Amino acid sequence: MQAVADRPKFSRQVLLLTIAYLGFISLGLPDPVAGVAWPSVRDTFSLHQSGFGLVFIALGCGYCASGFFGGMLTKLLGLGNLLWISSGLVAVAMYGSGLAPVWPVFVACAVIWGLGSGGIDAGLNSYASNHFSARHMNWLHACYSVGATVGPLTMTAVLVRAGSWRLGYDLVGTLLLLMTVLFFVTRRRWTEPPRTVDGPSEPPASIATTLRQPLVWLQIVLFFIYVGMEFTVGQWSFTLLTESRGVPADVAGVLAGSYYAGIGVGRVLAGVISARFGLDRIVHVSMLIALAGATLFASGIPVGMNHLGLILIGLGLAPVFPCLMSMTPRRLGTAYSTHAVGFQVSAGMVGVALVPGVAGLLAEAWGLEVVAWFAVLLAVLLYGTHELLVYAVRRR
Repeated sequence: MQAVADRPKFSRQVLLLTIAYLGFISLGLPDPVAGVAWPSVRDTFSLHQSGFGLVFIALGCGYCASGFFGGMLTKLLGLGNLLWISSGLVAVAMYGSGLAPVWPVFVACAVIWGLGSGGIDAGLNSYASNHFSARHMNWLHACYSVGATVGPLTMTAVLVRAGSWRLGYDLVGTLLLLMTVLFFVTRRRWTEPPRTVDGPSEPPASIATTLRQPLVWLQIVLFFIYVGMEFTVGQWSFTLLTESRGVPADVAGVLAGSYYAGIGVGRVLAGVISARFGLDRIVHVSMLIALAGATLFASGIPVGMNHLGLILIGLGLAPVFPCLMSMTPRRLGTAYSTHAVGFQVSAGMVGVALVPGVAGLLAEAWGLEVVAWFAVLLAVLLYGTHELLVYAVRRR
């Protein structure tokens, strides 16, 4: 009798986990597209190289706002409604970017893109960190990498065959629209209270109380650096390879895609070994691999080694975000994790807005090659901040 009673709950969990996998794929689709499209967008609107930073400032503002208030929005709208509305906003932003007649409209679409993506990111990560295991958290973020791998390959194929960056945005928008429909159809299922991984959750603390926790701020800084580095490498690698190192566009697109493929493969592997080796150890080793890959990529040696460097960065960064997100309830307590997850997503998007923009300013002043060495510096800061966080947790 108990098995029969549990079957609906089990079926709901399987359904929501499947949709969450698809949701993370859709979340990853648009993120790297801007980097591949940027040279064409820049030429269309007659912009300077530093204009790329404005896109990420606009994206980051929207993302930060919806991510920071993700916990509050979930309570107000219900998670199911938050997901379909947010996904719909991203679809609208992609279509709007493809149709943008002037540069200000393109930038405005980046704000809408950020508002939608921040809501999806905060909502899905908060749900997954409390209801799914570390293995599934890594595999969910591996699905993000699947989307992030398909995104630049799609845009590259469209640019090479059709010569239209606008069509590439329209194709991504169509995929996001399909995801919006799926979230809408299942919106009520996300509101029902499923079983958690570690038992009942504590009532969430207030935003103000959560922000008074020192560990929350350490994690905020860590996510700022991590996401800033991931996006800096992902968004600038195509431009650096084609315009500084003379790599053909089709080859550079494959190289940029391999970076995100490395992140995807690394997250699948991390999910397999997470229970055996422990999340702290996995993150520690992975950050060292990312640092080695960044140094190799910055060296500027032949294309084959550039490829290896990008893959190593991807493999190294792969487990960091999902493992840290999965450990958030355990490190902070479930009372603080509800808002903390949103803060971490917001901090990451501030990193998206500022760090690639700083890279653009550096490229404008000293050339594109400085971006690769900037990534090395970010890898060092990422490792040091994580070690400080681990020390603080142990001392608590």
